[in-house]
Amino acid sequence: MKPLIQKLVETDGPPGYEGFVREVIRSEIQPLVDELHVDALGNLIAVTGQVAPNGKRIMLAAHMDEIGLMVTHVDEQGFARFTNLGAVKAQHLPGSRVRFLNSALGVIGRERAEEGNNFPDLNRLYIDLGATSRETCPVHIGDVAVFERPFADLGRRWIAKAMDDRVGVAVLIETLRQIRSTPHQLLFVFSAQEEVGVRGATTAAFSLDPDIGLAVDVTDTGDTPKGIKMEVSLGKGPAIKVRDSGMLTDPRLVAWMQRVAENAGLPYQLEILERGSTDARAIQLSRAGVPTGCLSIPCRYIHAPSEMVDSADVENAVRLLLELLSRPANLS
Repeated sequence: MKPLIQKLVETDGPPGYEGFVREVIRSEIQPLVDELHVDALGNLIAVTGQVAPNGKRIMLAAHMDEIGLMVTHVDEQGFARFTNLGAVKAQHLPGSRVRFLNSALGVIGRERAEEGNNFPDLNRLYIDLGATSRETCPVHIGDVAVFERPFADLGRRWIAKAMDDRVGVAVLIETLRQIRSTPHQLLFVFSAQEEVGVRGATTAAFSLDPDIGLAVDVTDTGDTPKGIKMEVSLGKGPAIKVRDSGMLTDPRLVAWMQRVAENAGLPYQLEILERGSTDARAIQLSRAGVPTGCLSIPCRYIHAPSEMVDSADVENAVRLLLELLSRPANLS
């Protein structure tokens, strides 16, 4: 899966501008599905299979977009001010390189801190594109950028920008490649604008009206020095979400996912994420409600220029999804 993940993370797609990523995904999955279309919000929706007597219509969602920046002002010296697209963390920004969709490159600088204020604030940051005036600045109000960071292979661990959530996208693509039979109709949604309010999953779930929902996204870890208190670590398997700040997983789905993982001898962790949510929140609240769960890939340094995952967790996420989808979903 490494070449696929590298291709995905090195393709830029901030919220609302997912087109390049969408075309990469389309090229990978078009021969594998029965139906494929793009909806009004930019979600790429793929349908495969029919519902057997013991099957369900299962929606699987992974978002295409990544966090980004949008220019709000260019001053007389050519420095660009910006706002965030998604939960950009200001402390990671000074010194970071960014690439605009028009290929312009810049570095983020910071105003001199006031005494006693050493914590960076978006309002005191700017992008230096090497311009000498407003007229020579290669970007304008409304232009968008993402972090400039290539994929790097550290052996078992991989780092890149946009692992959130291109690694989830890769898991769904690989699941489509490998699945041989299922009693379910599978509704694969590569969603748009998750980072700015799970917007794509909201409209897709309403349109598709699934029986069951499953999001595949990243989650934080608690395994770094003096990190957050959380029982998720890199390398110990994908995580089955119990709760996050936006949703409570249907307990029947937690039990089903645990049971299938244990029967297949696959490693897994239980996840309680106190800050942040996923497309699962939108699916769960669609129409009259949908039993929804989330399979999470442990990821260090989420929403930073370099996010880290463990290759074994990614591979075991695919294995668990295949086990879940290849047999009836017993939620009783």
